[in-house]
Amino acid sequence: MSFDISKSLIDWFQRSKRDLPWRRTKNPYHIWVSEVMLQQTQVATVIPYYHRFLERFPTIQALAEADSNELMKVWEGLGYYARARHLQAAARQILSEYGGQLPTTRAALRRLKGFGDYTSASVASLAFGEDCLALDGNALRVFSRLFGIREDIRQRATRLKIESLAQPLLPKGQAGIFNEAVMELGATVCTPKLPHCGHCPLQTACYAFQHRLTDTIPYKSSRSKAPHYHIAVGVVHRDGKVLIARRKAEGFLGNLWEFPGGKLQSGETLASCCQREIREETSLEVSVGEKFAEVKHAYTHFKITLHAFHCTYLSGEALARSSQEVRWVSPDELRQYPFPKANQAVIDALLRPTASSLSLFT
Repeated sequence: MSFDISKSLIDWFQRSKRDLPWRRTKNPYHIWVSEVMLQQTQVATVIPYYHRFLERFPTIQALAEADSNELMKVWEGLGYYARARHLQAAARQILSEYGGQLPTTRAALRRLKGFGDYTSASVASLAFGEDCLALDGNALRVFSRLFGIREDIRQRATRLKIESLAQPLLPKGQAGIFNEAVMELGATVCTPKLPHCGHCPLQTACYAFQHRLTDTIPYKSSRSKAPHYHIAVGVVHRDGKVLIARRKAEGFLGNLWEFPGGKLQSGETLASCCQREIREETSLEVSVGEKFAEVKHAYTHFKITLHAFHCTYLSGEALARSSQEVRWVSPDELRQYPFPKANQAVIDALLRPTASSLSLFT
């Protein structure tokens, strides 16, 4: 039975697979980049970034030696920015420890920055033919339906159970194409909602299909409600320039630039929050003027409403108290710097002021 499942899946994949750029190469570096970009991001979004990234950083050495500001600018808009930082950290590790060549085994890959269980298994199987199972979200959904796993898929014990059941299906010497086939099935047929079971090569063996449970399998427990924060930021004007700050390399949105500001505290107005945060972050005294943009944005674990104010410099010397660096730049230079998506919306409002106040969604 396991051979029939594997063969049916691979045969289907060879007939039905999408023509994607990373499927036209055997270059391990290119495969690695694609696998990292595809994590938590839609294929259609990734394709142009994949081409631009490899055009600018065609080798592991080029990536390792890249200016971090340029790296983040190329990645800008793709989200989950730690992925880009980890790519570069791993590239530098590969240069120093492996002579510039990507390690060829799952075990060795696992020791590189940013290589978790999935990435190490996918690169090892796709680029180097190692017989290892790669379980991403798509694969977990396919196998949970195939085997009728009803336990919470967020739990590690459930994932280990799925892995133990799926491992015997792995055809020796064909792990790469098998892993790709499973991921492709999950992305195009065995979708989270309203799966296209009539087109599935595993239909006759699928527990969830046979028992009409595709709407309840996999079971995923609800996350706690995401908190919502109000953030006030200031575009501080001085002699035709505005102040921007670069976030510290490690941590959330590391190495990206932003307008100074922070979370609204209890009892504060948005304007007083903006003034306080600028003072605390940069040592500047400012006069807070008109609010010109309001941006709603959702991250993975929380949501924000970003309120942007025009501010006038009054006194002080700009210091990087809570960031790597602060810099005065002309407004027309802003797009040269990598900013988080919510700040990009503020820049759009700043450079195209069509109204006194804008409400935007990212």
